[in-house]
Amino acid sequence: MSKTPAQRARKHGERAAAAPAARSGKPANPTTARTPEQAQGNARLIIIAGLGASVFMFWYYHLLVLTQMTQLSGGLAMPDSLILGFSPEYAHQLQGALDDAARGQLNYVHKTAGTIFPLVTGFTFLLVFGTWLKSKALRWTAFALVGAFAVVRLWGNIAVDNAVGPGADAGTAALASVLVVLGWALLFLTLIGAGAAVLASRRGRRAGTR
Repeated sequence: MSKTPAQRARKHGERAAAAPAARSGKPANPTTARTPEQAQGNARLIIIAGLGASVFMFWYYHLLVLTQMTQLSGGLAMPDSLILGFSPEYAHQLQGALDDAARGQLNYVHKTAGTIFPLVTGFTFLLVFGTWLKSKALRWTAFALVGAFAVVRLWGNIAVDNAVGPGADAGTAALASVLVVLGWALLFLTLIGAGAAVLASRRGRRAGTR
C-alpha cells in the first residue's frame, strides 16, 4: 500500500512529500509542452495537406467533372467554368440543351464537389492567414475575404441550378452570372493575399535576423 504525502514527510522529510515531478521542477508530461515553433510547424503540416486537397478538388470539380458535363449539353460549358460570366441568352441555350437527368446530375455535382471545394479551400486559407498574418486588422480582413468566397461559391451553386432550370427568367440568369464572376474574383484575391502574407512574413523574419 502506497504512503500518503504526510506519511512520507514524517519518515523522510518534507522533500519526500512532493511528487517526483514537482521536486525536479519539470512537468509530469514534458511532451505536452509545445514551443511556438512546434505549434506553427504542426499548423504548416495541416496547411500543406489542405492545399493538396484544395488543388485536387479544383482539378476534380472544374477540370474533370464540369468538363465532362459538356457531353450532356451539346458542348456548351457549364456556367461555373465561365470566369467572365454568361448572358441570359447563354443560360437559355443551356436550358434547352440540358434535360432533366442532366440538370439533376449538375445539381448533384454542386451538392458534392461544388460544396467540398469552397469549404476545404476556405478552411485551408483561414489557417494560412491565421499563421502568417500578425496584424489583427489584416487577419480579420483576410478572414472576411475567405468567408465571402465560401458563401458566394455556395450561393452561386444554387443560383446556377436555378438559372438552367426550366422557365428561369433573365434576372435569375443575371444573378447566377454575377455570383460566378464574384466567386472567381474572390478566389484569385484569396490566392494573391495568401501569397503576399507568406512573403511578408518571410521578409520580416529575414530582416529580424540581420
